[in-house]
Amino acid sequence: MTETPIEEMSFEQAMRELETVVGKLERGEVELEESIRLYERGARLKKRCDEKLKEAEEKVAAITTDAEGNATGATPVDGL
Repeated sequence: MTETPIEEMSFEQAMRELETVVGKLERGEVELEESIRLYERGARLKKRCDEKLKEAEEKVAAITTDAEGNATGATPVDGL
């Protein structure tokens, strides 16, 4: 796992670490206390990913609308 604080991670960093956490939990390769710690970290990583996706969605919305909130011709991306 990385030493980077979760709140400073990029979406990609958080997603990679979340995948690692999920893999360890799915394989059951850690003891109960470590599983609980990993689950908690995974929840914080998921929250970070959600935050970064929301930021991206807001940026896309700002780029694709004019001052009155009308679409400027760009097509919204599904899921963002």
